[in-house]
Formats: sequence, C-alpha cells, structure tokens
Amino acid sequence: MSQKSSFFIAGRHAVIEALKNPKRRVIKIFLTEDSKKNIHKQNPNRNLLKDVKVFFKTKKELDKYCRSEDILHQGYVAEIEHLESLELKEFIKNKNNLTIVCLDEVTDPRNIGSLIRSAVSFNIDGLIVKDRHFPSESKLMYKSASGCVEYLNIFKVSNINTTLKYLRDKNFWIYGFAANSNKDFTKIEWKGNNVLLFGSEGYGLKRHTEKYTDFLVKIDINKNIESLNISNSAAIVFHHINQQK
Repeated sequence: MSQKSSFFIAGRHAVIEALKNPKRRVIKIFLTEDSKKNIHKQNPNRNLLKDVKVFFKTKKELDKYCRSEDILHQGYVAEIEHLESLELKEFIKNKNNLTIVCLDEVTDPRNIGSLIRSAVSFNIDGLIVKDRHFPSESKLMYKSASGCVEYLNIFKVSNINTTLKYLRDKNFWIYGFAANSNKDFTKIEWKGNNVLLFGSEGYGLKRHTEKYTDFLVKIDINKNIESLNISNSAAIVFHHINQQK
C-alpha cells in the first residue's frame, strides 16, 4: 500500500474520533498523563491506544504543535494519514433522497469545520469541496469540526461547475443559497436528490456557478441584517431539511 502523506491534528474530540475511526490510520499520538487517563475513563470497553505509538508530553511541549494556528490542544495531538478518497459517482449510484452540500470558494477552516459538524449532526449525506480550496490538513478545521470529519463523506473535486452539471444530469436539483433571492428555502418541499450550494463567505455565489443552479433560495432574516455567517446559515438549513425528512 502506498504511503499517504501525514499531518497533525489537535484537540480532544478531533483526536479521539480519529482513533475510533477504523478507516483512519493514526501513526502516533502525543498525550499528557491526564489526557491518557481520560481516554481510558471515557472508553472503558475499548483500548483506543492499542495499535498506536503513544508519546507522553507536557502541556507546554504540546503547545509547540498548535502555535501557528492558535488553537487549544486540550492535551491531545496526533499524527494521522488522510482517508481514502471517495468517488462521488460511485457514492450516488442507486441512491434516493440524498442531500449533498457543495461549497463554492468557501475557504475559512473554522467555518468549514463548523459546517462539517452541523452536517453530521443533521444527517447530511455528503460534502463536495474544490480540492484546491479545501484546507485538508488544517488543525483549526479538525478542531472546529469536533471529530465530525471522521463521519462525513467528503468529495474533493477539481471543478465545481463540472460536478454540478454532472449531478443535474443524474437527477439532482441544485439549490443555490443567495441573499438576493426572493424564495424562502422553507417553502420548498425537500424531496428527491438535492444539492445545497453555498458560496464564499464574502461574495456569495459566483455568476458562472449560478448558471448551474435550478433555484436560488434564501434564509429569511431581519431586513436590517445583510447576511448570516455561512456555518450558521448551513446549520439552520440542515436542521430544517432534516426535520422535513
């Protein structure tokens, strides 16, 4: 098997969920004495550290791993490998009532992490991201996702527009979320296979991407407010659609 590149993640949930994921290879883990006790206390029936090289460090030594992204490690740092890439074409075969989220030029790791956390919380089936814009080794993203990166099907594609066109041909409806739309998303009957398309944090959907949407919809908010943060918008939408289903 070819050696996949490895990278570091930090934070209690991010590290523990990576250890629990049978598809994730954890190469080594750095713990404080306290965090090791905690792992055993919280998972009494599973030895999560069985096949992993464990190194004990002080809190200060672990700080070194997090300095560049200014996040709290909580006593947990791990070196992990990327998961196997998932194929969208294979995944959607013979499936109905899928809800897949697609991000167009959303790059902020904290926002993407929070969105992944909401997607898993509300049973979204998958996330499509542009390979080049996805911060796939960001400690901040893993920390914000609070372990949920391990539970979401993430499809990295080279071209968003081509992917949307492909999905339309496969009987998906593409809904673009845009503040200037006049259709409230709660008025839609969320049936069949749908793609929820969210644009960049600052500029919304790009014109040429809008061409690939079937409908533009919006979240109804206070008229004096321009827009919501993307991860908040996404959580509201995911929750509503999950309730409907």
